Amino acid sequence: MGVTYVVAGDNESFDSLLRRFKKKVQKDRILSEIRKRRYFEQPSIIRKRKRAAKLRKSRRTTLKDKRKSY
Repeated sequence: MGVTYVVAGDNESFDSLLRRFKKKVQKDRILSEIRKRRYFEQPSIIRKRKRAAKLRKSRRTTLKDKRKSY
């Protein structure tokens, strides 16, 4: 992961520069990564969380497919 930065244009205000920087940080998902790494998570817990997310996603797609068939 590289450093996120924005280059100021000619006569660009600080507010617009800050707005662009915040948007870029959000796009790069830096804050979510920081929140995720804030506390140590055991590998077994990580696997459990990923498995639960996978199950939720598969249920969602099967429900969408069932609705489309009607």
